[in-house]
Amino acid sequence: MTEKAVVIEAPGGPEQLKLVAVDVGEPGPGEIRIRHQACGLNYIDVYHRDGTYPMPLPARLGMEGAGVVEAVGEGVTHLKAGDRAAYASQPPGAYATARVMPAKAVLRLPDDIAFDTAAGMMLKGLTVQYLLRRTLPQDGLKAGDFVVFHAAAGGVGLIACQWARALGLQLIATAGSDEKCQLALDQGAAHAINYRREMDFAARVREITGGRGVKVVYDSVGADTWEGSLNCLAPFGLMVSFGGASGPVPPFSVATLAAKGSIYVTRPTLFTHIATRGAAQAMGDELFAMVSSGQVKIRIDKRYALADAAESHRDLQARRLLGSAVLLP
Repeated sequence: MTEKAVVIEAPGGPEQLKLVAVDVGEPGPGEIRIRHQACGLNYIDVYHRDGTYPMPLPARLGMEGAGVVEAVGEGVTHLKAGDRAAYASQPPGAYATARVMPAKAVLRLPDDIAFDTAAGMMLKGLTVQYLLRRTLPQDGLKAGDFVVFHAAAGGVGLIACQWARALGLQLIATAGSDEKCQLALDQGAAHAINYRREMDFAARVREITGGRGVKVVYDSVGADTWEGSLNCLAPFGLMVSFGGASGPVPPFSVATLAAKGSIYVTRPTLFTHIATRGAAQAMGDELFAMVSSGQVKIRIDKRYALADAAESHRDLQARRLLGSAVLLP
């Protein structure tokens, strides 16, 4: 069957994104065919498009989607044709009307969660799940503990603000404008720092925490916030670098970790955490429960037609989006 998909033939800017006709066949063993109702937009898509994360070309983009299962391949038992489903999964290819893909990280979607909500929350919400629930300092996190979360007004950040509040954590949000800081506070952050006005955000974190610093920093910004993030940590604290929106973290001496208080550094990825079906299901079940209970609400800031993928990338890179955004086939 012939469908539509967004592809790139060379790495580069948003203008490289082209909507073209593609052939979509039948699912093989361990695969499904899904017809999308909505596709998620994430910063990792920019890294795939611009070549930061190289892919064989021509390449399809998109790591997150929601829709209806049309067919299942041999060995797939947790899904059937007609099921509502959602996923955050490799390989890329979610920017499409329909696709064939591995089934192991595709989850049955509860009836009370809309398709566009699901497409705006799977990669981001599962990221928050593995950060706040699985990527923890040496003695864990408990109610009342301080954490720093950068880019807190983005899709991942707003989910994190709400999830942290549900866990009783005091999340210190950073963002690039007063409007974004207020949004983070409205969504559950205990404190917010506009890093464009308060350039030394680490000093402000120390002030908020009575000079102690925080147990953990969750940082998807990368180069611009790296040094300041390390300076936010209490002794034995954990630096979690899970993205590089401002560029990759520069090389550093491991002796720095000793000098700053025997701190720890990790660079996790979502796809390591959801590498098995059991892990993906367990993480997804917790995310679905948080959303269905109302403890986490997904903000869809903007909806784009699939043909307007280039515009969506321009808005994403210009940081014009507050929360999640989706493409509608």
